[in-house]
Amino acid sequence: MVARCLVLLSLFVSTSTAMAAERPNIVFVLSDDIGVEALGCYGGESYPTPRLDELAKGGTRFEHCYSMPVCHPSRVCLLTGRYPFRLGHPKWGSFRKQDEQATFAQLLKKAGYHTAVAGKWQLTLLGKELDHPYRLGFDEYSLFGWHEGPRYHQPLIWQNGKRRDDVADRYGPDVYVDFLLDFARRHREKPFLLYYSMALCHDVTDDLKAPVPHGPKGRYESYAEMVAEMDREVGRLVDGLDELGVREKTLILFTGDNGTPTASYLRALPNGKLERPKVVSRFRGETIPGGKGSLADGGTLVPLIANWPGTVTAGSVADDLVDFSDFLPTFAQVAGVKPPDGIDGRSFGPRLLHDDPAPRTWAFAEHRGKSWVRDRRFKLYSDGRFVEVPGRIGRERRIEKPNEVESVARGRLAKALKALRTD
Repeated sequence: MVARCLVLLSLFVSTSTAMAAERPNIVFVLSDDIGVEALGCYGGESYPTPRLDELAKGGTRFEHCYSMPVCHPSRVCLLTGRYPFRLGHPKWGSFRKQDEQATFAQLLKKAGYHTAVAGKWQLTLLGKELDHPYRLGFDEYSLFGWHEGPRYHQPLIWQNGKRRDDVADRYGPDVYVDFLLDFARRHREKPFLLYYSMALCHDVTDDLKAPVPHGPKGRYESYAEMVAEMDREVGRLVDGLDELGVREKTLILFTGDNGTPTASYLRALPNGKLERPKVVSRFRGETIPGGKGSLADGGTLVPLIANWPGTVTAGSVADDLVDFSDFLPTFAQVAGVKPPDGIDGRSFGPRLLHDDPAPRTWAFAEHRGKSWVRDRRFKLYSDGRFVEVPGRIGRERRIEKPNEVESVARGRLAKALKALRTD
């Protein structure tokens, strides 16, 4: 009997090890303040993004991924798979204690993944709660002190419970990528999750007593320069995974937390004020102002690129609807585990794993008490406005007297919106 038990135990361990080895690593890159018009692979003309374009060429580019219009609601949504109103509309810089066990990091950690996060946290003042990333399921972290100090030059970085004292002469995003690649090197024998919550391309902190330090150019990076740095850092991360020999078993997902900003700080002036020029981009032959903060496409239509050599179809464009509640169940499906009950998300794993359509039929976004549900063509706002979105950022055509096709679409979206209100 003892011998049989030992054999069964050995088989169980071997099977578990084999299953762990088959599960892909997940590298989730969340850029900050990046709408689709910033990327060349989507038709952007203002900023060269060769590494992201290359990632899209080798994988799948999604045309209909929708975030919340600003960063904090997007981040709590993607972490939990639940819309912000389900979480009580958490205040800026907060995350409810009762949701700390419900994050995608907790889910993957329980499934045997090693988990790490680097870059922007924004869910608390980290210096006052240095265990906060651990409580949300991350084994290790390297994060700048959001609203405590600089993120780029002379960065204030908390790493695994301590403030780093060796980064005063370093560029913050380089530190975050180095940390993630070191974590991957140490844990490459088993599946890992790297959550790169980028600082780029958000401008500098503006609510400290004194402006944060300028960079070597005697000013802050312009939006165009930050896009270039974002692209470079993504390239460094991809190259590092290649060097570790893990690219073939790694799913990389790149997206943005909201649309492109309307303006971006460039320099601190002698009078203490900050110069903040507007951000305007060229996109598919049109001039597009930044739309962050708006429920229109300029604030909510964000890039989504998936790359996994040999699994995700290379060079493809997906028309699936994706919103920010969908990342958690997608991670669960890719990792082969069951997502928690009661989430809003629908996995787009079928597109990644089998090039089959994802199941979502409408997407949702909310901001300051207003919201919408939409499909690829039509959008119904919570105040009753019904519009057609003609595929041009910033353009919506209000429909006052819908025809038969429009009436059917409006009825379908109204039913979805009603269900959200009554769930």
